[in-house]
Amino acid sequence: MNVVSMGQGPPVVMIHGLLLGSLAQWYFTAAPVLAKRHRVLLYDLRGHGRSHRARSGYDLATLQGDLAALLAMEGIEEPVDLVGHSYGGLIALHHALRHPEGVRRLALLDVPLPPGRAEVFDDALGRSPDALLELLPERVRADVARGGRRVRRLLEGLRFLTQDSTLLSDVRAEPDLDDDALAQVGCPTLLLYGETSGCLPGAERLVRVLPDARLRTVPGGHFVPVEAPRAMTAHLEEFLDG
Repeated sequence: MNVVSMGQGPPVVMIHGLLLGSLAQWYFTAAPVLAKRHRVLLYDLRGHGRSHRARSGYDLATLQGDLAALLAMEGIEEPVDLVGHSYGGLIALHHALRHPEGVRRLALLDVPLPPGRAEVFDDALGRSPDALLELLPERVRADVARGGRRVRRLLEGLRFLTQDSTLLSDVRAEPDLDDDALAQVGCPTLLLYGETSGCLPGAERLVRVLPDARLRTVPGGHFVPVEAPRAMTAHLEEFLDG
């Protein structure tokens, strides 16, 4: 896995979403701010960014295992704060269920529930890599339209993930978490969602079921880190340092 470590202090691990995400969404937004008081770990999920392009293993059990392996590799034994966007939030949620003693706080950003039936993945089915870029916010699409090596790498990665890996089938096969299981998450949890996101019904369910959860909304839709980076950073800083 491609890993970046920033700052010193209590550990925070930030996990991006599938397909269009990478650690860059944190590196250029909230991570430098949080790194003033925390050791912030960023990593590219398997198959994404500069991590190895694995052909399989995009189910939540395997992705959570990757997170556990990262923590062991980095020698982190104390409880961590986990920040996850979209499917990255589901990875964080599964880790908190499997290792409740190892998670201090959870920040879940526009997490889809049920996992395999969110509109963001429905929209991805059958699209070409170029067409997938249309799912990005307008401002980001304008940057992509300028082209360059970064965009070519993104398109190559999307082609691999959608055509040469099991990602989409793994996501579609992922079962939902029942309310009894979710109720076992005892750590303080921030639910941060876009005001126009199609994932909001999942947020309403989580805030009802999780024992210690608060729901906040920010302008925009599903892509919180790029649509509302300043508001997101302010909420994360207040929650993790509060």
